[in-house]
Amino acid sequence: MTQHTPAKLATRMSRAIRDEITGLILSRGLKSGDPLPTETELVETLGVSRNSIREALKALQALDIVEIRHGYGTYVGRLSLDPLADGLTFRALHDIGRDLRSMEEILEVREALENALIRRVAASVPEEDLAALDEVTKRMSERAKSGETFAEEDREFHEVLYRSLNNALVTQLLRAFWDVFHRVNHRLGVTDPNPMQTVRRHRAIVTALRKHDVARAEVAMDEHFRNLDARVSQLRAT
Repeated sequence: MTQHTPAKLATRMSRAIRDEITGLILSRGLKSGDPLPTETELVETLGVSRNSIREALKALQALDIVEIRHGYGTYVGRLSLDPLADGLTFRALHDIGRDLRSMEEILEVREALENALIRRVAASVPEEDLAALDEVTKRMSERAKSGETFAEEDREFHEVLYRSLNNALVTQLLRAFWDVFHRVNHRLGVTDPNPMQTVRRHRAIVTALRKHDVARAEVAMDEHFRNLDARVSQLRAT
């Protein structure tokens, strides 16, 4: 017979309580921002201790499944991918002391995702999105000429690029990968080696989209990622 240590039993119990709470959210059809039952109600419903409920809620809060508002109650969280970005950022920073494989893997996944997405949007980007992309690249250029960084404009560019897909998960995934890359760079003091070239590569993407040239858009996106590869190379010198 398999023997379970107290620690393993506690872990299984904690996971079971988390599953019960998430199951309750699903069965009641609760949405982000909706209130959860009180601690007392959860204790009575699940038949476990108040401390067990609190530990489970804290674990779910770390995953952005619930939000604990002290003095007000507990609510369904934003259900974002922030925990994914946090975990990937820590993993990349932890591994950089030994090698850069984690950062390279993150870029490989993001590149594969964006290469697939650019093919989907290239032939039919709405005119209003093209205008928005022009405006963002203009701000990028102005900041670059002033010697300023344009990280937020970079993030906005990629979100606008795919918003016609109307896919919230795509936006969240791209934001998570973007956050990891820029948080790691900021932490290690890595900067864009050629900001104006970065601007030109973003403009090349817009030019291809305006012509509805799928092949050219793919090439432009590939060139964009070669610029990101150059930043990873900087990490080797840190």
